[in-house]
Amino acid sequence: MTPLIAVFRRELASWFETPLAYVFLTVFAFAAPSFAWHAGGLFETGRADLAPMFDYMPWLLVVLMPALAMRAWAEERDRGTLEMLLAAPIPLWAAAIGKFAAAWAVAGLALALTFPMWIAVNYLGAPDNAAIATAYVGALMLAGGYLALGQALSAATHNQVIAFVLGAGACVLVTVTGLPFVLDALAARLPGAVAESFAELSALARFESLRRGVLDLADLIYFLSLIGLGLGIAIAMIDARRGGGGR
Repeated sequence: MTPLIAVFRRELASWFETPLAYVFLTVFAFAAPSFAWHAGGLFETGRADLAPMFDYMPWLLVVLMPALAMRAWAEERDRGTLEMLLAAPIPLWAAAIGKFAAAWAVAGLALALTFPMWIAVNYLGAPDNAAIATAYVGALMLAGGYLALGQALSAATHNQVIAFVLGAGACVLVTVTGLPFVLDALAARLPGAVAESFAELSALARFESLRRGVLDLADLIYFLSLIGLGLGIAIAMIDARRGGGGR
């Protein structure tokens, strides 16, 4: 575990050595409440809960998590430091998990910055705190899944802009498969069982279950599997490039 912790500390420190982390945290801290207040009508619902914020949370994460993930491997390759990292006595899995854990920690800190809203709704009324807590768990797991996919696609290129576009596209795909109009379109063209299997792959549907206060083991396994898939793809791609000597 020592190499993993070393990579985690290196990556986390690198975030706060530049303005990147501060810009990201500031944008998130203002964007999440803004969606709740202006788009979700938090004070117009007449209810003391954070449902308006979590209604828009997946779409905020679809954009911000790929932006957080795009530098993971693309920056290393662009700067020519990937070879140094791979030559160090650090297992590739430790490097991948360490990078992911550092970015996930920054995402967790961003979510923590919205806690004052949780305190505010408790001051204004009597919300279902258990449902809010599971919604935060869902948001953190959703952020982890998006980050893992983004980092996998960051391993495919040395251009961070391309990594962002690819990552955002992948996140959108695993999100929209749960939307009614997509399911209706699939049901019209595919057998019912196949269309239903696509619905099971939707990150949005899994998040919605947690957002409603239902802490289901199947949903947690889904997000952990999505994270594992993303990390596995990243490890395989970087290992293939190391073996082939590619940039």
